[in-house]
Amino acid sequence: MGNPKGVKRDFAALERRRLRAVKLFERGCSKAEVARRCGVSNQSAGRWHAAWARGGPQALKHPGRAGRKPRLQPLDRLQLAADLQSGPEKTLGHPTALWTLPRVVALIAHRFGHRYSTAQASRLLRQMGWSCQKPARRAVERDEQAIRIWKQRRWPALKKKPAATGERSSSWTKAG
Repeated sequence: MGNPKGVKRDFAALERRRLRAVKLFERGCSKAEVARRCGVSNQSAGRWHAAWARGGPQALKHPGRAGRKPRLQPLDRLQLAADLQSGPEKTLGHPTALWTLPRVVALIAHRFGHRYSTAQASRLLRQMGWSCQKPARRAVERDEQAIRIWKQRRWPALKKKPAATGERSSSWTKAG
């Protein structure tokens, strides 16, 4: 069940609906009537009634965040972002400036003592606004100025051009 993928639950609206049910229970409405008026199943109305009978209106207040608490706290995430920004050479002593998921996992384990899988690390990076980047593969010996000159001078001379004879090309299909 649950919500469609990508649709977040509105916890405030859900709580308002439960508290509306409390008011109806207090007025003496039946569970079936509450279910009809609030647009929920009879089973939900029954659960709400049982919780209300045990703990009053407080029992139907929003309990807090749903799901497991994150292992990395907001300050930890800021520190992780700063470490990622400084690069793997400085942070972990790697010879290249490329962050791979295994390196990010190693950084989290080293810095914060939490074991993450590469899939969890990927999800965490996406939540933090980081995206996968593929480094440009360029030779160390590459001479940008020589390449620019070659493109400006030599390439136009090598590039094929159509013959300037005025004859029709073989792909011309119009009868003439």
